[in-house]
Amino acid sequence: MADLREVLENNRLWAERMRAQDSAFFERLASIQTPRFLWIGCSDSRVPANQITGLEPGEVFVHRNVANVVVHTDLNCLSVMQFAVDVLRVRDIIVCGHYGCGGVQAALEGQRLGLVDNWLRHVEDVRDAHAEAMAGVKGAEARWDRLCELNVIEQVLHVSQTTVLREAWSRGQEIAVHGWIYAIRDGRLRDLHVGADSPAGAARAYTEALRPGVAQR
Repeated sequence: MADLREVLENNRLWAERMRAQDSAFFERLASIQTPRFLWIGCSDSRVPANQITGLEPGEVFVHRNVANVVVHTDLNCLSVMQFAVDVLRVRDIIVCGHYGCGGVQAALEGQRLGLVDNWLRHVEDVRDAHAEAMAGVKGAEARWDRLCELNVIEQVLHVSQTTVLREAWSRGQEIAVHGWIYAIRDGRLRDLHVGADSPAGAARAYTEALRPGVAQR
């Protein structure tokens, strides 16, 4: 495990390596920020947005929290969204969860972890809303995986219902929201096919994603 001195040394080596590959890299990066993507993901240290997407610094604007939750009263997340949409003019918002999410597992099993329980109540709401469908999933790991997927599907809907995105769509801004999930076991991202570029499209995609028999992987 790296200590703080190693982290600083790693940064120095990385900066030198980047400058050797592209002498104008940092000057170009400092001059402007024009990412195409807003990434709303989990805080899990194993799911770093830039690395798993192969995107360079400056190409993705990132917001992360425990279990990649979008809450309409969370001014942190909403402020990130508003800045990304209105100022940076991103074209795509990606809500990305991951299999093996500890926050989702805690919500699924009703674990008590402390203050974070209040935040995970939002994931418990997802669990309860889909209790009937979840009951038909066989096996503890399969249920965990499915709740990870359902949580992403719900959060995509929440993004589409924010005033930030509704106002952007109403003024004709071209922007879409997508739901992806990452598998730590193989390093691959999977599209949950719940993307939309309009309020009506979001509602249709949500309904379709929950239809029995629709394959998620």
